[in-house]
Amino acid sequence: MTHVTEHPLVQGGRSAALATACVRGGVAAGLGLGGLAVLVIAAWIGSPYPDSGPGGAMHLAAGLWLLAHGVDLVRTDTLSGLPAPLGVAPLLLVALPVWLVHRAARDTLDAQGDGGRPRPSPGGAVGAVAGGYLLVAAAVVVYSASGPLPADLITAGLWMPAVVVGAAGAGVWTALGRPVPGQRQAAAALRAAGLGLVALLGGGAVAAAVSLAWHAGEAQAVFTGLAGEWSGRVTVLLLVLALLPNAAVWGAAYGLGPGFTLGTGALATPLGLAGDPAVPPFPLLAALPDGGRGTWVHWLAAAIPLAAAVVQGGRVGRAARTWAAREAALTALGAAWVCGAAVAVLAAAAGGPLGSGRLSAFGPVWWQAGAAAVLWGVCLGVPTALVVRAWGRRVPRPKPAPVSTPARPVPAGASSGPAPLPQSAVVPDRTPSGNRSGGAASAPVADHLGDLDDLGYEPYDYLPAAWEPAPPSPRPAPTPLPEGPPEQDTP
Repeated sequence: MTHVTEHPLVQGGRSAALATACVRGGVAAGLGLGGLAVLVIAAWIGSPYPDSGPGGAMHLAAGLWLLAHGVDLVRTDTLSGLPAPLGVAPLLLVALPVWLVHRAARDTLDAQGDGGRPRPSPGGAVGAVAGGYLLVAAAVVVYSASGPLPADLITAGLWMPAVVVGAAGAGVWTALGRPVPGQRQAAAALRAAGLGLVALLGGGAVAAAVSLAWHAGEAQAVFTGLAGEWSGRVTVLLLVLALLPNAAVWGAAYGLGPGFTLGTGALATPLGLAGDPAVPPFPLLAALPDGGRGTWVHWLAAAIPLAAAVVQGGRVGRAARTWAAREAALTALGAAWVCGAAVAVLAAAAGGPLGSGRLSAFGPVWWQAGAAAVLWGVCLGVPTALVVRAWGRRVPRPKPAPVSTPARPVPAGASSGPAPLPQSAVVPDRTPSGNRSGGAASAPVADHLGDLDDLGYEPYDYLPAAWEPAPPSPRPAPTPLPEGPPEQDTP
């Protein structure tokens, strides 16, 4: 049995393509780290009282870059002297490295497929891009160990590879045209889950914005108290903007029902605020709901998951008009589970520890938020899908046909238009000297009118309106034609 091997040139071309993909991953990591370093150094230069030199600014940039990948940092310069974890990642910063890895993996397959050059396999592209990226990440983890914000090795070994491989896989999937394995139900479930997730996060952002506007005075007081000079206020403002997606996830978790924790033993839900929250001074945290029992204003947050479930189920119902009811229900159920999984991941990324002791738990609980999203999707999304499907399958009533007037019957052999007048039918002159008494000139016209009467025509159907025919004279009996061939005129 012979084994088919590839040509050495092909193997060398694929090796070069994998090496290029690895370089792309390293460049993506360098771009993300360099962008954050520029922002941190600019803030350090503009600060009138910098606490450390350029080395401290670079360590801070490295720590923020690792935090954007879900890696927990450890604060060593605390007042108590005990190390305190820092694990709340600004989701706007997370979008930067995820987009860079996604683009690197997508461009790897797109660029290698042009010009007939060897193209790496999808798995090879993901592994090469992620490998190059993680090599740079490992160097950054080692570098951060000598600064004030070293990386936690456990979360660095778990979250960093998961984020990088997931973003690279999404880029390869995009380059392949976003194929969905399985039947049409899988694609419909993914689209409906994405639409429901967008509606849920949009509603959470609206709830957070309304609450922040309601507590605008407290938020402004905290903002001005944190920094007095303009450089410090700009830094705080940038941090607030980076945490806005986190606020949207927190608002969505609040509307889903489980709410979010404000420290150990404190929980904020639409039903009220339980426990004694340990809230550090920050402008966004001033938008938290007031203590005590929840009122009808807080209960309005339940409209967020309600609208998201209806949108999600309606999307499935419109796609399932020609499906069976069982297929529509299973698709809506799958969309609920996919949306719940996405909510759980976002809730885990939006929360985390802000310190030790009571601040060791801050933000939504991931499994509670995900389970609540699944429950809303099952209880409301599935019935909505079935109702929309049934409404789309209804048979419209036929419209009544318009009543038309019956046409005048035309004898067989007759033409549809009026018969032309013979040349002998001369219209008499209406002058006083004209013959209006029905003389020799009007006799052929009367004979022709009689023939048209037999066919069902009337004179006013084709004669000019200005001509008034004379009263018809008695018609002579027709003379029978002689039998035999017609006589020919002799010259």
